[in-house]
Amino acid sequence: METANYTRVTEFVLTGLSQTREVQLILFFIFLSFYLFILPGNILIICTIRLDPHLTSPMYFLLANLAFLDIWYSSVTAPKMLVDFFVERKTISFGGCITQLFFLHFVGASEMFLLTVMAFDRYAAICRPLHYATIMNRRLCCILVAVSWMGGFVHSIIQVALLVRLPFCGPNELDSYFCDITQVVRIACANTFPEELVMIFSSGLISVVCFIALLMSYAFLLVMLKKHSGSGESTNRAVSTCYSHITIVVLMFGPSIYIYARPFDSFSLDKVVSVFHTVIFPLLNPIIYTLRNKEVKTAMRKLVNRYILCKEK
Repeated sequence: METANYTRVTEFVLTGLSQTREVQLILFFIFLSFYLFILPGNILIICTIRLDPHLTSPMYFLLANLAFLDIWYSSVTAPKMLVDFFVERKTISFGGCITQLFFLHFVGASEMFLLTVMAFDRYAAICRPLHYATIMNRRLCCILVAVSWMGGFVHSIIQVALLVRLPFCGPNELDSYFCDITQVVRIACANTFPEELVMIFSSGLISVVCFIALLMSYAFLLVMLKKHSGSGESTNRAVSTCYSHITIVVLMFGPSIYIYARPFDSFSLDKVVSVFHTVIFPLLNPIIYTLRNKEVKTAMRKLVNRYILCKEK
């Protein structure tokens, strides 16, 4: 990288999702309703699993951690996006941009690794049912969750370390509503091909490999279920759980692959995919898991009746 005198950028200007006032107001109420559903929805999942004595299996422990990550993931971008709908000049400081980028990749990568752990949990439950409780004991579950978080932390540190060493001397406009590597790298005042290649490898290739491995794993589990099991209630419940996990995997990894597993050029669908990835996806997790899981739905009803409706009476 060439060293030269330049005035370092101290803030970035965000173009946002729209420049029209009416459209911004409509988007504000839409995304506010999404965010107000994400928070209580995932909190309800966590409280239900925590308080219900029947939801003690490792799968529900991992699901509670996934719900916590969804709350955090949506909170990285949504609050500032909502505030910026009422601000004419949308800016974010250089430090704030790097911080937002760090937590976006930290939580996002942790969630991807956690989905891999959940696939291993389903393998142990379906293929090793007699030893499931021994294999997926609470100590191992905690270790696997910690490893997922550590993997996300290392991944995010790599992204940030590559970015902070780049010179930014202008322009400082990001064609987005939040800071991400794909946007920030484009406006650096240097040849960013080596950094971009490492970022594509770190974010894109890992997403593709994990995505393919997870799909193959769940396909194998579904074949095992249909081949060696009957059509009883336990089998149907296991199949339903696998389909729920597959849906989440597709919704999580699909946008991630589109954004990071290619050169960081600008395309017309970028903002739409980013909105789905950062706002809508955390909204779908509680919907999918509650609609397809009878135990969670039943436990939620009991929790609401016990702690909310009873108090009102």
